[in-house]
Amino acid sequence: MINSDSLFTISFHSGYCTISDKGVSMSVNSKQKGSRGEREWRDKLREYGITARRGQQFSGSPDSPDVVSSLDDEFHWEVKRTEALSLYKAMEQAKKDSGESQKPIIAHKRNGKKWLVVMDADDFLKLVDELILGRV
Repeated sequence: MINSDSLFTISFHSGYCTISDKGVSMSVNSKQKGSRGEREWRDKLREYGITARRGQQFSGSPDSPDVVSSLDDEFHWEVKRTEALSLYKAMEQAKKDSGESQKPIIAHKRNGKKWLVVMDADDFLKLVDELILGRV
């Protein structure tokens, strides 16, 4: 085990290692899959003409979303590239990390499946009201 000024801990096990940051442990493969998912979601946004890049992954705040995009005034992206998603836990994280004016949105993808977007029902219905029904 390597510990550097309590910023993170790396533990080596047979066949894999884990990186622990602020009490959260994640295998390197899981971390790589998360990074890959963030790049894939960034590319999906770009397909639709939305300027996007991966965020700075350090603090869990509105200043460090998983993906930074031209829609950041409205949305905070929480990207999950996993087979099993704890939906409410992911939404709580997105809400905690989002700014006051941002709608937290989870972008989720499983292997071999299309991207899904999950958001609070009230936020969704407000968008429908504004964009489809034309009411402000």
